[in-house]
Amino acid sequence: MITLKNKYTKTIKNLALVLFVATVFTACSDDDPEVVNEEELITTLTATLTPSGGGTEIILKSVDLDGDGPNAPVITVSANLTANTDYTGVLKIENETESPAEDITVEVLEEDEEHQFFFTPTNNVATVTYNDMDGNGNPIGVRFILTTTTAASGNLTITLRHEPVKTASGVNSGDITNAGGETDVQAVFPVTVQ
Repeated sequence: MITLKNKYTKTIKNLALVLFVATVFTACSDDDPEVVNEEELITTLTATLTPSGGGTEIILKSVDLDGDGPNAPVITVSANLTANTDYTGVLKIENETESPAEDITVEVLEEDEEHQFFFTPTNNVATVTYNDMDGNGNPIGVRFILTTTTAASGNLTITLRHEPVKTASGVNSGDITNAGGETDVQAVFPVTVQ
């Protein structure tokens, strides 16, 4: 009986050792879980345009509280633009389904190398130049200069792309054509220059 008891004791000790070693090897795996950066809900895009010579700010605002839902965004433009004028522009994006509203612009600036705003005017109403850069010297677009031309009417489309190819030909100049990436938010503002 002593022999049988020693045999079982050795078997139990061996099994315990195997289980311990297996637990250590699986617990020390190098495969750390990848952190998933969930997309934020962007409900509101606001562009504030301040005339360089002073004057009243012009606010362009798009509010889409249901996100990708069936309701179209509510677009407002507070006033017409003045011809042949430089405007200092600042963008703000928010999630207004939370209270207080979450300022997502902060996240865009923290991840500036992964984001870029693009500005697409129609009918030659204006030109836009970037007034901020990421850590690699590529444009972001939270701050920009909008320069109006002569009297005209058209649209100004503002698009935020996530992970665009910032070094591709033409992208650094603000051309969205070959930018790639995913669109986080886009708003089309009807503008009149007079």
